[in-house]
Amino acid sequence: MSQVANEEFWQGVEQFNQGQFYACHDTLEALWMEAAEPERKFLQGVLQIAVALYHLGNYNWQGAVTLLGEGISRLRRYPATYAEIDVDELLTSSATLLAALQQSGPDKVREWVIGKDAIASSDEVLPLPHILRATG
Repeated sequence: MSQVANEEFWQGVEQFNQGQFYACHDTLEALWMEAAEPERKFLQGVLQIAVALYHLGNYNWQGAVTLLGEGISRLRRYPATYAEIDVDELLTSSATLLAALQQSGPDKVREWVIGKDAIASSDEVLPLPHILRATG
């Protein structure tokens, strides 16, 4: 039985999109532990991005940058749409955030204000990555 695109998966997606990154981690980790490839690495990539955002919320720049990079790298192996998810959109928004964090550096991580939908500094506002259901 598929571990992706089931009720628990969509619960994890909703938690991710609501900024409940720790809860998302708990929900998706249970699926990831039971999944086989190729779903296993897909879930791991999503989990890594969720945990990166959790770290960012705790001003852990190194954890956020490292896990964003690892999650992006893992998800790049998947097609534009996988498990009804718009993978390209998740990759684009995650890569944009990663680049901004790398540019600002660890000393400025506390200057970012993190909201449910966006992250902002004194000179930049970026949408937080969201997991979108693919259309069509």
